[in-house]
Amino acid sequence: MDQQLTIVKVGGKILEEDNTLATFLDDFSMLSGAKLLVHGGGRSATNMSERLGIETQMVDGRRITGAEMLEVVTMVYGGLINKKVVSALQARKINALGLTGADMNLVKAHKREVKDVDYGFVGDVDEVNVGTLAALIRQGIVPVVAPLTHDGEGQMLNTNADTIASALAVGLSDVFNIKLIYCFEKPGVLIDPDDDGSVIPFLNRPLFQMYRDEGIIADGMIPKLENGFDSMKNGVQEVVITNIEGLTIPGRGTTLGD
Repeated sequence: MDQQLTIVKVGGKILEEDNTLATFLDDFSMLSGAKLLVHGGGRSATNMSERLGIETQMVDGRRITGAEMLEVVTMVYGGLINKKVVSALQARKINALGLTGADMNLVKAHKREVKDVDYGFVGDVDEVNVGTLAALIRQGIVPVVAPLTHDGEGQMLNTNADTIASALAVGLSDVFNIKLIYCFEKPGVLIDPDDDGSVIPFLNRPLFQMYRDEGIIADGMIPKLENGFDSMKNGVQEVVITNIEGLTIPGRGTTLGD
């Protein structure tokens, strides 16, 4: 196991504006070696649901997914965003393949158990089809994975894109040396969300918990970091949270550690 695989999860405002998406895809295309892209698209799903008159509900950065919202995210994630990204990568001479978790039985999940919150049709990952995915990557194909999974019984499920990136990274760590990059519009995890110069260069779990208790780390950053730490505990070599510049400039962003 000596081949490097870079897994990039992209989300936030990068996906919403044509110029930032183009810049991101330019830099992603220039990454050397094997690579895989996982995308979000929550803002686009929210905008579409508003156009359709469907209310958006969030709890700790995670979307409540009723039956109508599941239709919206399936259309937006698996269709609009995924194919937009795939076609743009093809224009950059990257042989990309758009996938959801249902395609090739890539990611199976189960509907999240109702505890304090009923998340609806939200899936928690059970298994990743590592062999099929690794075979694609070894053929020089770049998978572009939308944040949708399935339960194996015909039910699609909405699964957090950070979670899918982490699950793929952990599963593929048995086959490749994995670097996982969470890429969004900010230069890293910030002390002050309004100050891009307040990047926290290094985070371990105790520091994360301290900042979370103080309210410095909140909302959508919480699942991102939880997934990052879980992936490192389960075989992923390196996890970085950064912006577009951090894709190609070493040392940018926030690096996670033990």
